[in-house]
Amino acid sequence: MNLLPKTHEEFSQVEYWNTFFKKRGKKNFEWYGEYPELCSILIKYIRIKDNVLIVGCGNSTVSMCLYDAGYRNITNIDISHIVIKQMHDINASVRPDLIYEQMDATQMTYPNETFSVILDKGTLDALMPDTKEGTMVTVNKYFKEITRVLRNGGRYICISLLQEHILRELLSYFPSVGFMFRIIRCHEAEAKARVEEGSLIPVFVVVATKFTNLSQAVCIMIYHEVALVDGPLKRLSTSNDMISAVLSTQQSALICNNLQKRSVADIGEISLDLHRPDDNHPRYTVYVLDKPKMQGRKTYAAFIVPQGKETDWLFSTKEGRHQVLKSAQRDRLAIVTLRREHKFENWDAVKIELEDCILNLAPEGLSGKNDIPFLSLGSDVGVRITCYEGKSELSGAFVVEEVERDGYEFRRLVFLSNPYVIQSEARLKQAKSRRGRIKKVIDSGFLACDHHLYMSIGVIAAINPKECDEIMIIGLGGGSLCTFLYNCFLKLKIVAVEIDEAMLKVATDYFGLPVDTRMKVEIADGIQFIKENAMSGKKFKAVLFDVDSKDTTVGMSCPPKQFLEMPIIKSVSECLSNDGLFILNLVSRDQSIKKKVKNDLKSIFKCIACYSVQDEVNEIVICSINENDTSEWANKLEVAATTLNEQVSARKLLSNTDIFDLSSFMQNLSVHS
Repeated sequence: MNLLPKTHEEFSQVEYWNTFFKKRGKKNFEWYGEYPELCSILIKYIRIKDNVLIVGCGNSTVSMCLYDAGYRNITNIDISHIVIKQMHDINASVRPDLIYEQMDATQMTYPNETFSVILDKGTLDALMPDTKEGTMVTVNKYFKEITRVLRNGGRYICISLLQEHILRELLSYFPSVGFMFRIIRCHEAEAKARVEEGSLIPVFVVVATKFTNLSQAVCIMIYHEVALVDGPLKRLSTSNDMISAVLSTQQSALICNNLQKRSVADIGEISLDLHRPDDNHPRYTVYVLDKPKMQGRKTYAAFIVPQGKETDWLFSTKEGRHQVLKSAQRDRLAIVTLRREHKFENWDAVKIELEDCILNLAPEGLSGKNDIPFLSLGSDVGVRITCYEGKSELSGAFVVEEVERDGYEFRRLVFLSNPYVIQSEARLKQAKSRRGRIKKVIDSGFLACDHHLYMSIGVIAAINPKECDEIMIIGLGGGSLCTFLYNCFLKLKIVAVEIDEAMLKVATDYFGLPVDTRMKVEIADGIQFIKENAMSGKKFKAVLFDVDSKDTTVGMSCPPKQFLEMPIIKSVSECLSNDGLFILNLVSRDQSIKKKVKNDLKSIFKCIACYSVQDEVNEIVICSINENDTSEWANKLEVAATTLNEQVSARKLLSNTDIFDLSSFMQNLSVHS
């Protein structure tokens, strides 16, 4: 399988080429390979009876090898009379029909349409080191001479490293004058250079075929990741697609060279997308991590994350991935996630598909070994089924998908702008329909997010379960919190406020949200809704904020910063009844931001209690407009927690393993009054 890495980080293309030109020195042509490395391509495009011209031949042995392979109509030219005499003297007796002539390739003296093949091995690269005016004049003369002396149906075969300015000039000229254009990557030449020089520089063979009556340029491109077998030619529609493909191949080599020679421990990790040439979306994302201070013999492995597990903390965060590196006890680890845009057959198929790419990401000393181990959580790649694909005007594209985990099936809502964060998740269970058929339904008692459970403690501290109390929840998403509270408290009235209309369909059609007299959904701006209710004097027993932020620059992912501006917090307090509570899901890694939020809340509310959810960034902040002493406030929340445990057990909403540890909750609860 042909997979091409693209890095998310920036490597310097300039540094890459400078290193090459510095290293190659006088060994210019060795980088391009000789006949043994090039023959598989040359014999495909040069026939025995072709009349072949080799331009800028130098002291290359390609023409001699072609002659020995049975080709007899070969003419070599070079601007240097010294090298022409040397090569003539070497071949005069053993290859008498091999012609060497001193000539400038930009001013050839041959008649029009003399040759059926013109072979250029590194000559164009030497002629075009830059795009200065004088250089471009010379290159234009060279291209016109090639076009003139080449027969209709003949082929210009150019072996080149295809720096971007050279590639663009080739594509600008030849298709425009009626040449069909192909670019083929020569792996054998690269492999030789890698062994002898320790670097991987992609070598390309351009095949431009002259058709004087060709009405439209046809561009065909084939490119492969390092060490993969050749595949069929891939047709591309535009020159820009071809340029992008070549630059991606060079970037791929740059990535592999950098990772082979250096550790990435100083920058934490490098992330790559692995593409198949004909796919619009990446097939895999790979995170490469190194243990600090690697010494002696290095160890390396790949870790394949099963589908559905990529959103787990261990694999979706840099901190988690470093924990995996530590647990794997390797100097370098490549953690591979399987992208949701694709289907994957099984573990063995994924391993075969990844082997060559993983090998090329190995540290120096291991890149030639094929026994790099593949690790995972089990022997399968997991299951992911897409139930629905949609697009929101506010959040962009999203999917509803089903995955298997720990023996259960789960349904998830994921925004593709942030594919490693689960917006909503519900557990599925089997139930019988009225006709006795088994079907999958939402387990309405399951709470995927621990922070929802602790927000629910705040709700029961505010309401009387026997009364028809009303609460407001800002942020619907898939509706899991709303559905849980609806089923937990049979008289509770809920007003859910959601700005994104697309979410209402998702919540009702895929996550089992009931909409009736007890559950109302308002499609509105949350801030505006709070202001309007504050002005009208409408009161709620609790107001909950569980809304994520789309702005990743402020250091707080929940809620959006405008929801915590002082006038809005004041409006929230005005929406609460005398014993009402404001319950906030606060998500930020910035302690200074969290401190400011809490100080602002203390300036308006008489008491606040904070609970940091274990193993998560979420902190639940419960605020009261009434003044209570610390012990009274803590006791009220302890009673609420006990009541919630009893209620979910009585309603059979959660299993014993899902019910939270009351003692742990109270121990980590911070109360301020």
